[in-house]
Amino acid sequence: MERLSSKKCYGGEQIRCKHFSTSLVCEMTFSVFLPEQLSTGADIKLPVLYWLSGLTCNDENFVQKAGAQKLASELGLILVAPDTSPRGEGVPDDPEGAYDLGHGAGFYVNATQEPWKKHYQMYDYIVEELPELINRKFPANGERQGIAGHSMGGHGALTIGLRNPDKYKSISAFAPIVSPMNCPWGQKALGNYLGENKNEWLSYDAVSLVKNATRPIPILVDQGSADEFLENQLKPSLLVEVCSQVGYPLNYNQRDGYDHSYFFITSFIENHLQFHSALLALP
Repeated sequence: MERLSSKKCYGGEQIRCKHFSTSLVCEMTFSVFLPEQLSTGADIKLPVLYWLSGLTCNDENFVQKAGAQKLASELGLILVAPDTSPRGEGVPDDPEGAYDLGHGAGFYVNATQEPWKKHYQMYDYIVEELPELINRKFPANGERQGIAGHSMGGHGALTIGLRNPDKYKSISAFAPIVSPMNCPWGQKALGNYLGENKNEWLSYDAVSLVKNATRPIPILVDQGSADEFLENQLKPSLLVEVCSQVGYPLNYNQRDGYDHSYFFITSFIENHLQFHSALLALP
């Protein structure tokens, strides 16, 4: 692992790193915020919140735009922001240059189809490889993990959290794609990465996963009413409906007048950090 940059921020440290990923067979970047408590040199390990970004983003969007570091430093919460897909020479991309497949659009799945399957193993990278690296290289408490995200990253946070209740204690999302099986973005991505057998898609669809959840983890979702993707791509009513049917613990907030941008995220990021901090605190 190589540190690319390190900046002091709210008494803590905002770090960007690069490493070779064996899951994705390419070099990957990720960003880590270390709270002020760790600057004292005390031998402590703090809880970790993983943030998954959306289409076209990389590991820097959240750390530069969300305004999360101040409260994270006060709460003693490590923030980890990975990239959204494998990249680099030899890593396949959408042949037509579209933004919703390939580079910047890994959808947090393990691809099974050519030409994607060699590199696009984002699920394994987020669930296994990156946490192992974070826990080994940073003072992170791997037993106190939460996961959050936006849009495609909200889909990733929901599906990864729901599939791994032993690894995560909290899940939150801004404007998530709640059912990629039922929207154009998801159908394109899952069809290419996983093939046309829709039974293979079920384990990457949050609505389907909620139906079969046996160990519920609290979920917080915020959605803007003025989001241009609300009706066609995000469809949060599907998640609200299924959670109501099965009694799943969902805290859903529709925020009047807010859109899909980081202006929306920065307006409510403190609520999400407080939500995760309360659930990740030691008993």
